[in-house]
Amino acid sequence: MIESVKAQFPRDNIRLVFLKSLIGKHLGESISPVGNWLNGKLLDIREGSMRVEFIVRKDMCNPMGVLHGGIAATILDDVLGTIVYALGRDFAYTSVNLNCDFLNPVQLGEVIVAEGIVIRAGKNVIHVEGKIIDNTGRIIAKCASNLIQTSLKIPADPKF
Repeated sequence: MIESVKAQFPRDNIRLVFLKSLIGKHLGESISPVGNWLNGKLLDIREGSMRVEFIVRKDMCNPMGVLHGGIAATILDDVLGTIVYALGRDFAYTSVNLNCDFLNPVQLGEVIVAEGIVIRAGKNVIHVEGKIIDNTGRIIAKCASNLIQTSLKIPADPKF
């Protein structure tokens, strides 16, 4: 599926190159305070897709000791937003919606992976989908989101 949207992305994309240099590292030095708090480990990033590993911490759990649905949504929203940032567009995008399904619990201390993919990158609206899986491949949560172009121009130097 990713091949079908590849032609929609810029060839010389300094943001993608920068993010690729972070593969294998924790993302605790993001310009995003939420990204810093989440502190995921970047596993892979390509044109239109990304995989990030997280360890479920106590401050991410609900009173039952499982990943809070709001935190699962935050993880997905952050990963999908980063994928759109990595497309190299001139202007910033913001979420219009985020539809999440919470399918299975995951407990404190477990490792999860958030994966995201661009489904369609239009001129003004980008449709993305994501999921969180556990170490057995079981889907914890999944989502779909649309992001719309804003009038905020992104600075030329890549920052995350």
